[in-house]
Amino acid sequence: MFRLWRHNAAASSVRGILTKTVSEQQYYCSTAAATNGENCGKGKNDSRWLMLPPFDPAVDGSSIGKKLCGEPTDSSMTALKWIVKCCPHLPRSLVQKLFRLRQVRKECSNIETKEQRPRRIGAKDLMDIGDRILLPKSVDGKSPSTTAVSQSFSDEEELKLVKSLELYKDPAIIVINKPPGMPVQGGIGIKRSLDELAAKYLKYDYAESPRLVHRLDRDSSGILVMGRTQLTATILHSIFREKTFGASDDVPDSKKILQKRYWALVIGSPRRREGLISVPLGKVVIDNGKSERITVVDTTKTVSAQHAVTEYRVIASSPCGYTWLELLPLTGRKHQLRVHCAEVLGTPIVGDYKYGWQAHKRLGSRLVYASDLRWHNKISEVQHDTVGFDSEIGSISDKQLRLHLHCKEMILPNISLALQHRNGISDLDTAATESIKLVAPLPAHMQRSWDLLN
Repeated sequence: MFRLWRHNAAASSVRGILTKTVSEQQYYCSTAAATNGENCGKGKNDSRWLMLPPFDPAVDGSSIGKKLCGEPTDSSMTALKWIVKCCPHLPRSLVQKLFRLRQVRKECSNIETKEQRPRRIGAKDLMDIGDRILLPKSVDGKSPSTTAVSQSFSDEEELKLVKSLELYKDPAIIVINKPPGMPVQGGIGIKRSLDELAAKYLKYDYAESPRLVHRLDRDSSGILVMGRTQLTATILHSIFREKTFGASDDVPDSKKILQKRYWALVIGSPRRREGLISVPLGKVVIDNGKSERITVVDTTKTVSAQHAVTEYRVIASSPCGYTWLELLPLTGRKHQLRVHCAEVLGTPIVGDYKYGWQAHKRLGSRLVYASDLRWHNKISEVQHDTVGFDSEIGSISDKQLRLHLHCKEMILPNISLALQHRNGISDLDTAATESIKLVAPLPAHMQRSWDLLN
């Protein structure tokens, strides 16, 4: 009796923790409902359960993404893998916890067991075609900020803004030219983010909202790709993950199916006009644990170090002490380009006070408004309005500098075309897959700096 009470109490407590965790981390389970015409948030007979789409090997986006990247695929599908495929934004640790607490059930498609109630399953249980997985409804936490959006601007103004950011759209993806200062994902204290605005205005005739598949720093700008369906989002996740975890310094960028080219204005000039940066990066805690930053580390002393590789070349130099660089990241580490420029090349990016504070302090004596700059650890941020991101404020002629880092070009596989011409994963020909080349114009403050220096 005591054991049963203790189990129920623990389960109730965990459900509360799960709900809080999902809400705080802004995760949500977005399943491929549009592919089978069902509402993922409604179970057959019990509203306490969240029913995922039936297992179908044809919609295994991760395998398709691996095939496009030239990686081997695995035909078997476990329950854990299927949940991760259907809910890419759900933390893997949370899914594993659900299995440990026996909170995951499966409805079998087998005719002999079809009338039986869903049974509890383990993470390594294999899926058969048509099997459905049921999760506790508590994991379907929606971002609280989606219902608390400020109404200081009308829907028409927001719609006009979001539409002006759209660079490209096909049945598989939507590409946005992210403005500087706008966060990609919602969170505490963030009134508007690109994922929320895309969900509100860029669904078009789709039942699903566009999904994030990669990130850009809040203060950087440029190309941001979003998947329009669960399947295409999963494929893109695999492609971007391959760039982050599978790249090495001996693989030329020209042979990779995903290529990114950034433009950056830096303070100073590198010794060589072009080259390859290949150093490990790691995270360090500073200010007595109050903040953290990325830095170049020694792999023999730092277990968590990640190798980071960047190609660079000088585009243009200025007698004023500025240099325009083209940066090609071959890996996708956090703050990789900013740290490589500041710590390896010795040329921090203009507006990057986090990694180039000393360089900006020295530069201050040559600025027109140097007396107005406040050189302390936390430079006050340039204030933005949702509809005012096209301002030129933040160029090298202004009091305070915005980050001059822009994802200007990206080449990635034409997923929409690849899916149209396939009958199965084995039919995908990596070499014959067409690519899409995306180009994003510079933001106004960087264009202003370009004009002033050229």
